[in-house]
Amino acid sequence: MIFDLIIIGGGPAGITAAIYASRNNLNTLLFSENLGGMLFNKAVNVENYTGFPSISGFELASRFREHLEAQENVKLIEEKIIEIKKEGNLFTLKTVKEEFTSKTVIVASGSKPRELNIKGEQEFLGKGVGYCPVCDGPLFRNKDIAIIGGGNAAFESALFLNNIAKNILILERGDRFLADQKNQQKINELENIKAFTSAQVLEIKGDNFVNSIKWMHNKSILETELQGIFIQAGYIPKTDYLKDLIDLNEKKEIIVNSDMETKTKGLFAAGDITNSRVKQIICAASSGAIAALSAYDYLLNYEQN
Repeated sequence: MIFDLIIIGGGPAGITAAIYASRNNLNTLLFSENLGGMLFNKAVNVENYTGFPSISGFELASRFREHLEAQENVKLIEEKIIEIKKEGNLFTLKTVKEEFTSKTVIVASGSKPRELNIKGEQEFLGKGVGYCPVCDGPLFRNKDIAIIGGGNAAFESALFLNNIAKNILILERGDRFLADQKNQQKINELENIKAFTSAQVLEIKGDNFVNSIKWMHNKSILETELQGIFIQAGYIPKTDYLKDLIDLNEKKEIIVNSDMETKTKGLFAAGDITNSRVKQIICAASSGAIAALSAYDYLLNYEQN
């Protein structure tokens, strides 16, 4: 069977693309290992998605899934795509189990947490070091922890962990925080959270479990005793399986134009995996809609492409 469209990724971009594709009667297949994507890791309520003054990531993901399941032309497969090839006008996509063929593809597979590659990071992974505060936060009740990063993910994680951990240290390597002003203001009002810029983590130390972090603030070397560390230093796009079908920028993001087209005809990309300047849920959803409509336009002239 040849599909009109295959979408890789079930986050806001991928789900929105599937909804728009269905509305245009495209026979669509959606691959997602975790429908809802990073929404399930959202540490605090989403307060900037239009129509929802405040909603949890879990509830928003559930609404997305409910909307998707109402579509008639979309089939969901919870598997991972490991390879894509294009021969002529058709794409072949492989999972571990089988192959699928499609006229068009939208890549919306998101990103994975960025590792810092500092001493002790891998040694203490799962022994005090983690990347998901929502998943592992309850393990550090009444303990002292550090969050490495200075963007919204770091600050929202600190707000989520505020009522769990005893004291929280936020360490940002740059000379300013990138989190929204509202999130920064909330953090400044909490006595048990201290945030530092120009703070470079040098080493994570411990025995069988993390017991301290060595870091440099300006030119001073410090060592702080604590029991947990969450790394929230951004994400790396998942693009390895795409090989030469795409061009990447210096951040390893897929380069697309305003219509979400990649360098390969019939291959589109959407969401945080692209070279979009703003990484927000609503922007990811918007790019998914654009990608689906662009795929539809491409299919209208498919024989000529």
